[in-house]
Amino acid sequence: MLLTVSGCSLLEDRSERYVNASEGEPLRLPEQADDARFGQVMPVREVTTADSGKMYRDSIPTPPDMTSEILEENYVVEELDGQMWLLVNDVPGRVWPAVSSYLNDRGLGVAHDSPQLGLLQSELVNFSKRARTLMELDSDPGAGEQLLVVQARVAPGVRRKTTEVQLRVNEVDSNPDQLLAWQTGSVPSRDDLDASKKLLTDMGAFLKGREESKSYSRAALGMVSEPLVRLNSENDQPVSIELDLDYGRGWSEVSRALNEAEIPVVDLNRSAGWFNVDFRSESERDPGWFSWFADEEEPKHTFDLNLEEQDGVLVVTASRADGYDGDNRSPELLSELFEYLY
Repeated sequence: MLLTVSGCSLLEDRSERYVNASEGEPLRLPEQADDARFGQVMPVREVTTADSGKMYRDSIPTPPDMTSEILEENYVVEELDGQMWLLVNDVPGRVWPAVSSYLNDRGLGVAHDSPQLGLLQSELVNFSKRARTLMELDSDPGAGEQLLVVQARVAPGVRRKTTEVQLRVNEVDSNPDQLLAWQTGSVPSRDDLDASKKLLTDMGAFLKGREESKSYSRAALGMVSEPLVRLNSENDQPVSIELDLDYGRGWSEVSRALNEAEIPVVDLNRSAGWFNVDFRSESERDPGWFSWFADEEEPKHTFDLNLEEQDGVLVVTASRADGYDGDNRSPELLSELFEYLY
């Protein structure tokens, strides 16, 4: 073993050559050559200074995932903190006409809509046989039957280039002559969520079946499309992440991002708004040659993530934990978390 270890020192470490490599000279072509016929076979993706972070000798950044904008599975019904929606891997301008087609196809119809608000409202469910079947209403209605309308809300998703569709069944006293307000703070019951899940699952199957006939709605261009997740930087270093979400949804999204980024969570407190995570560099985690004889090391509390509501948005900050004297990789932690959030 000693001979092997001593022999390793004879091998050159080339892991950080690319960090100090100088830019090569541009390709020079003959004057009669056509520039349009020449280009990079594998273009290098641009990385902004804010996203790159510091380059540590033992932490060479992995190549960016060029398929990160493609969901593993499209038309997924998701539920978090009492909210339920259909996640579609497409922009709202394409999803809007598809949702309208779904309402018409299922006999619900569209009585009122507002592309700017992203809302569609059906006609009375009670007077359509197909709609009654979809909603599992009795085939022989009574005189005192409750009147129902279905609302659909189409909005940009948290993740880039996605759309979230929510469906709600509202009880009304009479046929509404205008669009009902979408109650954002209401907490639906379990029965309401089950009804929404049934409709959203049916809508997902409908949208998947008509993928080849997608259209784009010019009316939906006025729909709010500002990103719900933003990375704030100072002096080219990430300092915080803003989430334009309520606290419950924001907490769930940060939890999901940490899990997908494989950042170990040592402890957490939702009510206080913090995560204790292990974000050490690879060299600090690597026990060296003696890892053959040692058990896998437990995660250590090295960094803190804090969530705080400020001026109507949720702000996420990172800091080095007390008692940890390693490199302050807080900007890198925020940058990596942002990649998995948005």
